Amino acid sequence: MITRQFGIPVTSPGAILRREKDLGTPLGEEIAEVLERGGLVSDKIIVELIEDWLRLHGGHGFVFDGFPRTLPQAESLMSILARLRTALDLALWLEVSQQTVFERIAGRLQCGECGFTTSASSAQFAERPVCPYCDGRLMRRSDDDLAVLQTRLSEFETKTQPLASFYAKISVLHRIDGNRDREAVFADISRLIEDKARA
Repeated sequence: MITRQFGIPVTSPGAILRREKDLGTPLGEEIAEVLERGGLVSDKIIVELIEDWLRLHGGHGFVFDGFPRTLPQAESLMSILARLRTALDLALWLEVSQQTVFERIAGRLQCGECGFTTSASSAQFAERPVCPYCDGRLMRRSDDDLAVLQTRLSEFETKTQPLASFYAKISVLHRIDGNRDREAVFADISRLIEDKARA
């Protein structure tokens, strides 16, 4: 939605890593097992892939979904941005209850081609689970199961939660209630982007 409305490229470590996996690259084979059990790929690999992506796509702004996830990743990103002479304007922290997380993961569908994500309960895709943007097939992700989710939540508490303080200290953190419907959350995100663009 951000790319369509603002023309800002969006990616996530998961999307980049799944692309490597699908292409069958040596790196893809290396990370396949880690992804399927819900583990985190090493910071070194993630940061290298993010820097490569930024050099190709980050010239006119960028959005990372789910990156950074650890303090070392956040520190590495700041170093990369300094080298590229690019500012970090916003760090959006979506606050979501554990119940909401479980419900959304249980019903998540993702396009195997472009990464578009939606809910299995959406009437639009009930009869024809096809991506509205690239006609790719909408499917459940192989790592969307309870055991994997519990691992992710545990890792979030220990490795990702400290990022809130990290970004608050440099005055770029903005908290958003993510328990609401998609349109309300996106409206808040849009206002923040528009305010920053006008500043």
